[in-house]
Amino acid sequence: MKSIIPASLLFVVASAFAADPVVHRDLPYAEPKNERQTLDVHAPADGNSHPVVVWIHGGGWQKGSKTDVGVKPQAFVRKGFVFVAINYRFVPNATIKEITGDVAKAIHWVHRNASRYGGDPNTLFVMGHSAGAQLAALVCTDDRYLKAEGLSLRIIKGCVPVDGDTYDVAKQVQMSESVQVRPYFDSHRRKFGHEASQKDLSAVTHVARDKGIPPFLLLYVADFPESRTGLQAQLLATALILHGGVPVKVVAVPGKTHVTLDSDLGRPDDMATQALFAFVDAQLKSAR
Repeated sequence: MKSIIPASLLFVVASAFAADPVVHRDLPYAEPKNERQTLDVHAPADGNSHPVVVWIHGGGWQKGSKTDVGVKPQAFVRKGFVFVAINYRFVPNATIKEITGDVAKAIHWVHRNASRYGGDPNTLFVMGHSAGAQLAALVCTDDRYLKAEGLSLRIIKGCVPVDGDTYDVAKQVQMSESVQVRPYFDSHRRKFGHEASQKDLSAVTHVARDKGIPPFLLLYVADFPESRTGLQAQLLATALILHGGVPVKVVAVPGKTHVTLDSDLGRPDDMATQALFAFVDAQLKSAR
């Protein structure tokens, strides 16, 4: 007997497939091509002028991958975004300043090529977790990195650093030294260098008015006892408001760890995800 699939079920199945991202992997954003300077584009199957998310993975500036994205690509594509996940070089093979330069080069590539994948090159959101949060915050406040690529901060419509602890590197190192967390501050001194370098690689240092710094959403773990990210989020938020006149929303997310705050992003019942999409929706609405 021939089975008949109801038309309503066919529609649901077709819609689900239509919502799946079209993925373009390992695209080089720098020459000569190397695996650490490539990115993946997750794009809607059709349409154009979609807003674009550039996602920067974490890993202490020395590990991690653009494939560590969980359900984020599907979640953003279903919301009508192009989602771009980037790789970058690691310490000690590159300095954090050079790594931030990699992020700027990737943004330049996205700006230049977004329309090929249905994206709007002038409606970019920059986001990242942990080390990626520091890189996102720095590239969205220190305009020298994008200027080196011939771009302005004004192409970025929003910045979302997730559970970063190095928006003010010098303050973080000082606090760790004061409570004798030696492995922590030794590691940060190795990665960020002397005090002048720590200051230069801190987002709080570069906040100023009339630079085109985009609105920020700062997400951090609310109740993980070893987290220092709440204080760092407040330090950056204060600088953005007082010195930059930049709109900021700070969300302390309960019931998460540093890992699950990132891995759960994109799940519809997740509080941080709801805050994230409310933020990007507000920025898109204000840009119209």
